[in-house]
Amino acid sequence: MSRALASLTAIGLLLFTTGVLVSQDSGSDAEKELRQVLSDQQEAWNQGDLNLFMETYWKSSKMSYFSGGTVIEGWHGLKERYERRYGGTGESLGRVTFSEIKVEKLGTEHALIKGKWSLIREGEDPLGGLFSLVLRRFEEGWKIIHDHTSS
Repeated sequence: MSRALASLTAIGLLLFTTGVLVSQDSGSDAEKELRQVLSDQQEAWNQGDLNLFMETYWKSSKMSYFSGGTVIEGWHGLKERYERRYGGTGESLGRVTFSEIKVEKLGTEHALIKGKWSLIREGEDPLGGLFSLVLRRFEEGWKIIHDHTSS
């Protein structure tokens, strides 16, 4: 009987350990996916493609953006803000860089990304600041549901 109990304990321990390893791998994959969202944003912006940049945001009226005392509700409102402020296409967008990125999973469906941003546009002083993004996992992948950016 003790041999059977020892075997069951060993199998249980093996299954638990395997489950933990799978869970850790899934977390690692999720972090790669989340970091890819920022990489995609940076690449789209630097190519002057605001439409592609906006694909990283949740296309909903419930998406929110806070910056400099301004609150924007909705994907369309944010896109209009970017178009007004930066022109929306080509070289007018400048070059953005994200750094000091920290990713924190908030369960299986949400995550928090924090970091620094800098923007260089021709003929203007460099801009920069901090950001925090809340992302949600959708069927089509991770999307930004809230963006808080400061200078």
